[in-house]
Amino acid sequence: MIYTDGGARNNPGPAGAGVVVIDGKKRVELRKYLGSQTNNWAEYEAVALALHAAKARGLAGREIEVRMDSKLVVEQILGNWKIKEPTLKPQVAKVHALLADFPKYHFVHIPREENAEADALVNEAIDAAT
Repeated sequence: MIYTDGGARNNPGPAGAGVVVIDGKKRVELRKYLGSQTNNWAEYEAVALALHAAKARGLAGREIEVRMDSKLVVEQILGNWKIKEPTLKPQVAKVHALLADFPKYHFVHIPREENAEADALVNEAIDAAT
């Protein structure tokens, strides 16, 4: 189970990514400052960060579930919605390339209040860098 969130203040503006990976009793929290970006770009970067972390922890080849509060990103990754913003197309390609290491995956849109931990990591990343 992976929770991700990305955010930008002033959109675009200082941005960050937050990830919580839960594998049984193991739990990993990651935060990363992303410089000046848009909120949606940061959401995709959080997914990429999560997939890198999952692979680094030996989870490649296993079924994963990514939960996030960005319906746009979930629907675009699943191919249900078109990607109109040109800056997001490379982000989508990066995520799809990383998903090749995971034969079975699910993306689930969750309410923002169920993603509080990943959201807090986003704010910590931005606060630490600005």
